[in-house]
Amino acid sequence: MITDIFRQFLVLGLISFGGPAAHVGYFHRRFVEELQWLDEAEFARLLALTQFLPGPASSQLGFAIGRVRGGVTGAFAAFVAFTLPSFLLMALLGIYATSLPDWLQGGAITGLKWLAVIVVADAVWNMGQRFCAGGLTRTIAALVAMQLVLWPALAGQMLALLVAAAIGWRWLRPDQATPFTGKLVWRRWPLMAFALLAIVALLPSGRVLGLWNDFFAAGSLVFGGGHVVLPLLQELVGPQMSPDQFLTGYAAAQAVPGPMFSLASYLGAVLLPASPWWGALLATLAIFLPGFLLVLGLMEGWQWLSSRPALAGAVAGINAAVVGLLLAALYQPVFVSAVHDLWDLLIVVAGFAVLRSKAVPLWGMVLGMAALGVVTGFL
Repeated sequence: MITDIFRQFLVLGLISFGGPAAHVGYFHRRFVEELQWLDEAEFARLLALTQFLPGPASSQLGFAIGRVRGGVTGAFAAFVAFTLPSFLLMALLGIYATSLPDWLQGGAITGLKWLAVIVVADAVWNMGQRFCAGGLTRTIAALVAMQLVLWPALAGQMLALLVAAAIGWRWLRPDQATPFTGKLVWRRWPLMAFALLAIVALLPSGRVLGLWNDFFAAGSLVFGGGHVVLPLLQELVGPQMSPDQFLTGYAAAQAVPGPMFSLASYLGAVLLPASPWWGALLATLAIFLPGFLLVLGLMEGWQWLSSRPALAGAVAGINAAVVGLLLAALYQPVFVSAVHDLWDLLIVVAGFAVLRSKAVPLWGMVLGMAALGVVTGFL
């Protein structure tokens, strides 16, 4: 059974282009419609859980499906198989990107930075429609974006999320609660491990442990999936590398199949050049681990938690704040680093229109923008 779980998720890890929303579609088609490992209700319940918890939502969904099918061993088999292709590709990019010819490296970076603007703008558009349908949620998103442009520090991000959760708890809770009379059940050891590692992440540390702590903190604090990790990682590790290096990795993460959190594999390799494979592995495990510990600890108790209207309201406030956080990141560092003149702006606008039309797949956009960057480098 574990071998079958690994094989199924490895195939998905090789073909799942398109980001977290697309991954959910792949999972539903394979595990609900084709293999019937889950029914519709169970799939919907697991999907709701991953939207509530911090971390990589689509990877957490795969992890939860693996656990339903094969226990804890099945969960880890699903994670390793789904993540392995993107881990290898992103780690190799982090190790060998500087070995590329200057003309190719500079032009491709320019094109991938344009792509980063396009993809983040598309994420803001989609998430805004989903999470900011009302006047209060739109106001939260706008105020959070303005705050983070003026105060982009990690403390500012955390304050924005906490205030948004409080507003949602008070004013965004649903009119009716889902009836559920059972008890809250949880597994204590994953939650205790999460709490212990979170405390360790706050302590002063050296280079290697500091790398682990930074990525563990990112995985613990990111709500909203892959795109939202950009501003938090920019704040945590961005000062240790050039903006071009950071945005190249982020843009490349759009091009590979599998989870967007594999950006950590690239960043870990760049940040630990003496042992890049060790750095890539350490960063990857650290950024995924918090969300997986929370899934293990809360899966059984999720039905009770999701029936609480105050919690649903707090989550709605956090989701609106996430849109504002991503909007601020779209401006700085993404737009500021990529758009310098009218020509850059026209390329970005045209690329956004092409992406929204769905006429070209994302991997085609990656190749096209990189090639366009190389060509414009000669003009």
